[in-house]
Amino acid sequence: MLLRDPDRLDSILNHPDHPVQIIISGKAHPQDDEGKEFIKTIIHMSRQERFRHRLVFLEDYNFHIGHLMVSGSDVWLNTPRRPLEACGTSGMKAMANGALNLSVLDGWWEEGYHRNYGWAIGQGEVYDDHEAQDSIESHDLYNLLEKEIVPLFYRRGPDEIPRRWVEKMRAGLRHLVPVFNSHRMVQDYTKRYYLPCSRRFNVLSSNNFNGAKELAKWRQMVMTNWSGVSVDKIIADSNAEISVGGELKITALVKLGSLTPEDVTVDVYYGRLDGHDGFAERETIALETDGKPDNEIYTFKGRIPCLSTGRFGYTVRVMPSQKRLENRFIMGLVTWV
Repeated sequence: MLLRDPDRLDSILNHPDHPVQIIISGKAHPQDDEGKEFIKTIIHMSRQERFRHRLVFLEDYNFHIGHLMVSGSDVWLNTPRRPLEACGTSGMKAMANGALNLSVLDGWWEEGYHRNYGWAIGQGEVYDDHEAQDSIESHDLYNLLEKEIVPLFYRRGPDEIPRRWVEKMRAGLRHLVPVFNSHRMVQDYTKRYYLPCSRRFNVLSSNNFNGAKELAKWRQMVMTNWSGVSVDKIIADSNAEISVGGELKITALVKLGSLTPEDVTVDVYYGRLDGHDGFAERETIALETDGKPDNEIYTFKGRIPCLSTGRFGYTVRVMPSQKRLENRFIMGLVTWV
């Protein structure tokens, strides 16, 4: 992304009044041929006269180099192909040292981004065409550097302090450091995974593992009878516009075959729509039933809260019981309307 337009990059790095230096370091996996070729391209460009001392590649990346980079950078650039970024912890480390992040909205930056303490490349789009994605996001990157980031860094008063830049640094340290750190990581893992897994083990292993035996029996029953599950019909009380703060009543008529309502969880799946009528944002709410079938059809009801303006859509799905399974996705069973 950064190297797609060498001439434009040249004009940014060698601006007569606002020069920029970009430092890159890293290693490619032994089997990552594409990564190796990218590093070769960086080194080749860095040796060109116009990029000498402006585009720098540090070889033999290690913890020492990483420490120097996260503690000495003004801007931390991260350009993964969304949605392939695992997390992006290096950006957190740089932020903790006062750097401002410039990144694709992926990994931690999708949660942490705010214009008050950094910049986002793109709007969080996901492309099927990687070539188009790289082209669009590279233009966005160049525009940000030329029109916002570099001018802001060089905008200084008589004391040579870039006060608006410092305001962004302080905002990041104040709002992001308390949230994105190892303390939160340990707390999240403990509350969301370790403690629930411990409680789950105690339940399944009690009474000579009777809980585990019953769960295995129930899972086999659900797997065998899932073909009889279907959503017969969805009924909404209105298809017209709904005011913010209102609710949309949803009724789903569901066939369960040999299963019972206790064996499943029926959700209304709703959210804001994008330009292609796909879900740009998603939420789920479990529907409730009185458990009394009418001609083998169960009625499930619920309400969708309408909390903001825009175009929203909804559908209904049936999955194995959330109460029975710690993770109901593990069975790989889902029936959509």
